[in-house]
Amino acid sequence: MATESGLRQMIAAQPDTLRAVAGLDISASVERLRSTRRLYIVGTGTSFHAAQLGAHLLRSGGLEAEALSSSEFARWRPAVVEGDGVVVISHTGETAYARTACSQVVAAGRPLVTITGEQAGWPDAIVTPTKERSETYTVSYTAALGVLGLLAHALTGVQTGQEALARLATDVELVISTPDTAQIRVPKRALALVGPGIWGVTAREGALKIREAAHILSEGFDSESLLHGAAVPYGGDDTLIAIAAQADVDGLTAGLLAAARTEGITTHLFAVPAAGTPDPAGTPVAAVFLAQIQMTVRLQLLAAQLAEAQGADPDHAITGAWAELGLWSAGAPEA
Repeated sequence: MATESGLRQMIAAQPDTLRAVAGLDISASVERLRSTRRLYIVGTGTSFHAAQLGAHLLRSGGLEAEALSSSEFARWRPAVVEGDGVVVISHTGETAYARTACSQVVAAGRPLVTITGEQAGWPDAIVTPTKERSETYTVSYTAALGVLGLLAHALTGVQTGQEALARLATDVELVISTPDTAQIRVPKRALALVGPGIWGVTAREGALKIREAAHILSEGFDSESLLHGAAVPYGGDDTLIAIAAQADVDGLTAGLLAAARTEGITTHLFAVPAAGTPDPAGTPVAAVFLAQIQMTVRLQLLAAQLAEAQGADPDHAITGAWAELGLWSAGAPEA
């Protein structure tokens, strides 16, 4: 029997990780951010996708929040000023630009909260109970989103607190047991994921997992971006997966799916999960945030499935010249 990949193990660990995150004491971090008027959420790659979803959740709760990639924050934005607070996300604590972002915020004397794993050793961090066994990061992303949900609940009152995360853990177990992805095959050329509005972030995260795990060309888009030129190269050798089309009040996502079928592209639809919405007192934005975590897990499972179909190693994504140390140390803080 083949050994189960680290990716599969980490996907399976997510319900228990969400339950553990729900029990974290984040009160010190909340107090550090309580007086901020503007909050920057900063991350790289997968962590940037988490930052985008977190910023959207916080803005919907009434707090001025902006997501920035770590390199943009460190090199291309004005320095933080009085009234600004910063949350930096790094799964390992080793990401070069994320470390620089932290050092700049500390030097400016502005409130800083970090979200990172147990191995990072960062001071005053919200430490998630995660240690990835695969370079296709999954459980650390889910854990970071859980922490952002707790922060948003404490700072703005949106219904993404401990009880919501505990319910979400059960819903994620259901997704893992019934992913409904068996009908999707490895495309001859490329795979695209598309979702409306903020769901485009989850489309991009899913595409990144598929690239890393299955080593195939995969891209993620919001619906507007796909329409405005990105769809041009796609044809009969490709696959398009639309996610959350029913969340598109303008019908654009469904229209793109129909257009793709007309062009001979293989299409699939992943509906918004029926489970996982908050209790009746919950806000729509909280429901969207929680449902995107479920959708992300489904896309992670698809990535593992396609990796196995390809005979690809999902646990070692960065190899060859792409693993050269100089690339990964660029942007690190000065010694």
